[in-house]
Amino acid sequence: MKFEDLITEINGFGRFQKMILCISLVGPFTLPCHFLLSNFIATIPSHHCDISSLDAEGIFGNLSREQKLTVSIPAQDDGTPASCHMFSYPQFHLLSNSSSSSELPVVQCQNGWEYDNSTFISTLATQWDLVCDKKGLNKAVTTIFFIGVMFGAVFFGGMSDRFGRKPMLLVSYISGMAFTLASIFSTSFIMFAVLRFFSGFTITGIVIVSTVLNVEWVDIQHRRLVCITGSMAWAVGSTSLSLFAFCIRDWRWLTVAVTSPLLLSTVLWWWVPESARWLIANGRAEKAHYYLHKCAVMNRKEEVISRIKPEALSIIASDEGKKNYSYLDLLRTPKMRRLALLTGTIWFCVATMTYGISLNITGFGLNMYLTQFVYGAIEVPSKLIVYYLLEKIGRRKTEAGAQLLITDFSWVGRTVVAVLGKGFAVAAFCTIVLYSSELYPTVLRQNGMGYNSFLGRLGVCLAPLVLLLDSFWGHFSQTILCSVALIASVVACQLPETRDRCLPETIEDVESTG
Repeated sequence: MKFEDLITEINGFGRFQKMILCISLVGPFTLPCHFLLSNFIATIPSHHCDISSLDAEGIFGNLSREQKLTVSIPAQDDGTPASCHMFSYPQFHLLSNSSSSSELPVVQCQNGWEYDNSTFISTLATQWDLVCDKKGLNKAVTTIFFIGVMFGAVFFGGMSDRFGRKPMLLVSYISGMAFTLASIFSTSFIMFAVLRFFSGFTITGIVIVSTVLNVEWVDIQHRRLVCITGSMAWAVGSTSLSLFAFCIRDWRWLTVAVTSPLLLSTVLWWWVPESARWLIANGRAEKAHYYLHKCAVMNRKEEVISRIKPEALSIIASDEGKKNYSYLDLLRTPKMRRLALLTGTIWFCVATMTYGISLNITGFGLNMYLTQFVYGAIEVPSKLIVYYLLEKIGRRKTEAGAQLLITDFSWVGRTVVAVLGKGFAVAAFCTIVLYSSELYPTVLRQNGMGYNSFLGRLGVCLAPLVLLLDSFWGHFSQTILCSVALIASVVACQLPETRDRCLPETIEDVESTG
């Protein structure tokens, strides 16, 4: 008997599987909030040099605020005060004539900055004066976070294959919450950057582990349903971030708000079962039988599991399944090597293209909150279309088609790119997550997902650098992103179709396929 047959007999999508799915929706809700959090907490509000010290010395007399700024800070082309410079001494003659101030002597801000708090009460920029010469540090926060995510994917992928899905999920919940909440008490930017790295490192385990756990507990017919439903938590989280940020304008409290769902996830973790498929593959038949019995009872199929003894489950796992595996096993055999090369290339391309499109759009003429809301809302219809296509045309054609269509729309107007380009990018990402989890064998599934996620986050880190190439030629980044999407489409065509097929359990299962 295969595990797929057993899980079907005890109802492959009964109340037990629905419970797992519902619990797993809470944790991934926070991930898009953290991935996009820098859009709000690292924003640089309007600012100019602080001239309060001059006012305290009585130099200005009875001048109005506007007059004080006129004599102290040079005006920019749009008439607003300069952000990083002030006059070396007050220029009172500017009050009586409108002569140009561009040739007057200026110095850098001497006593800090004064910020416009009408939109944000507090951001990283206002907290540690990350403006002017230090403004690049705001963007560095995002890169530092995703570097943490990149290495965390490798760590949690390997550890959950070795120690199990359930314990590593708890580690991700608790450590992710701890490092994130610790970051709000940072006393320096360096301290915040370090804690932000570890926040990304630990929180990424949530999506890697929960996605695989869902897939491993359902039958063949419901794999696409749990994957698409799980990804909807990402869409809801991305949309909700705009509401959180609109209501909470302080970066510390906003961080607390988007992290708080992890507390509920930690409580609900007690009802999360270990993967019976992983337990069997690692020679722990007794424990697997325990969870399968719980599944059968909740799904009202007790008569099925009562006929199966733990010893019978051991037959499902081969001797190879009792070994310990590492990332090196992805390269030891020819077809595993080929699979790792193909899926890794697609993940890298999809991530680079997706974030390249997102970061290249400055908005629709809307404010940042509404823009973020629209970005999240776009994902919902995109994923519903993917759900339909995965069954009708399969994983391979859906992935390749989504990538190919991106190349067609990347040259259209910016608003169309934002809607259609982001939609196809989400479709490609959603598909490759399910596709990859179905291609890798149980004994290496988490290692494979960790490896793929590592390459995906590497692409995320490189996406901002690609956009900088526009300074050499206006269409440079578009050309690269289109090329990347085209490569991913061609590579996806080389993968085997997994629709209506059993999940491979061992490396031998992969090597024996056509």
